[in-house]
Amino acid sequence: MAAMAQPSTTDDRVRRYQLFINGKFVDSQSGKTFESISPHDRAVVAVVAEGDKADIDAAVTAARGAFEGSWSSMPPGDRAKLLLKMAELIDTRAMDLGQLETLDMGGPVMMTSGMAQLAAEIFRYWAGMATKIHGITSTPMSPGEFLGYTLREPVGVVGGITPWNGPLIMAAWKTAPALACGNTVVLKPAEHTPMTAMELAKIGAEAGLPEGVLNVVPGFGPTAGAALAGHPGVDKIAFTGEHVTGRLIVQMSTSNLKTVTLELGGKSPHIIFDDVDLETAVAKALFGMYTNTGQICSAGTRILVQDTFYDRFVERFIERAGQIKMGNPLDFSTRMGPLVSEEQLRKVQRYVEIGKKEGATLRCGGGQPKDAELANGFYFEPTVFTGVDNKMQIAQEEIFGPVASIIKFHDEDEAVRIGNDVIYGLAAGVQTKDLKRAHRLARRLQAGTVWINTWHMIEPNSPFGGYKLSGYGRENGLAMVEHLTKLKQVWVDLNDFTMDFFGM
Repeated sequence: MAAMAQPSTTDDRVRRYQLFINGKFVDSQSGKTFESISPHDRAVVAVVAEGDKADIDAAVTAARGAFEGSWSSMPPGDRAKLLLKMAELIDTRAMDLGQLETLDMGGPVMMTSGMAQLAAEIFRYWAGMATKIHGITSTPMSPGEFLGYTLREPVGVVGGITPWNGPLIMAAWKTAPALACGNTVVLKPAEHTPMTAMELAKIGAEAGLPEGVLNVVPGFGPTAGAALAGHPGVDKIAFTGEHVTGRLIVQMSTSNLKTVTLELGGKSPHIIFDDVDLETAVAKALFGMYTNTGQICSAGTRILVQDTFYDRFVERFIERAGQIKMGNPLDFSTRMGPLVSEEQLRKVQRYVEIGKKEGATLRCGGGQPKDAELANGFYFEPTVFTGVDNKMQIAQEEIFGPVASIIKFHDEDEAVRIGNDVIYGLAAGVQTKDLKRAHRLARRLQAGTVWINTWHMIEPNSPFGGYKLSGYGRENGLAMVEHLTKLKQVWVDLNDFTMDFFGM
């Protein structure tokens, strides 16, 4: 059983975390640490050991030993029990985990505590799946009596590299299915948001995961991330992030031709026809756009509105956007918190200036709020551009912030053309009362997920992933088993005679 260890703390405000390798909390071999900063007020909330190549090597060695030891051959029912225990522990600590995520990432605690509960559901779903991974039998096409069947075997050591915008959910996506399929895991959380991944390591140890089954090495992309992606002892990489890094990971994976799945962001069209209720349309568009301050890969940042509905929609959307309650994300009444970092704040500011120069009309927001209580944080107002041409940078490039581009279209064909006219294809959405039209567009839109009269509907049993530069492979659901197992064909000769091919 994994050894239990608590991160040391100097006080209640600054937490200290070590690496988690082979069932133990340990310092990084270099002795380096880095700070995690609260996006609300720039206060240091954690000091974290900084892993690099040497630590990744140690974690991969531990994961390989656990895989070749008892884990891969453990009865699936026993793995399921451990995953269920992890789900129970996450549920018990959902509020605390949500608060840690809010301190790290800035998402409103109302959202992050709910996300912690969803993380528990992910482990619960994959606990059920652990006992349902099996092969098939095949009837031979040749004469004679033969038995053919397939085996689904775990790939081995899985490296998970997670982003900062949904730390605990992404850690659950990378960890739970890999463990359910009999793999071991080395997890590299984003340097901006390491705390809940480290808490997940504690939960795994408390649940009774054997040493080396789950290893967590926080660090930076060019060092720890690159070492994990290129490591010849890693059999699969699951990466969520942006497409430039995704391409580098694919290049590094050639060291041993490891399996790679990539979820690389998007610029999702939210297509709204004139047959819908105005208030409903606006509410859903706001939810699709400004949840988590727009820092969601599938955010509906390009809002395409039919010309006959455009003016009414724009006026009401701007009015409602200006009413979104910004504030301290630890306050349960807050609906929009800060951006994750100063770097992200500067990026959003830069894109607002680009939008102005391109000729789009800034209708609301566009800067930091005037509230003195928010002055030290990375806050940015809900921002709306109208008069946007889809060729503009603000319509083509992923801003990852609270900046909406509202684009006018005339008919269904134009909506599809504009919707598909980006390098990404992660998600798309349609609001209409015409179900025939909705289903037609679901087929025509080039996206891995299409939402009809809803948004952000993602569940553990539904595959999620992208087209085009939004990546390849899928997370969640049965489709994920394909990426986490190897398929082996077995043939058995059942004949009573032997054909002597070289006999006389």
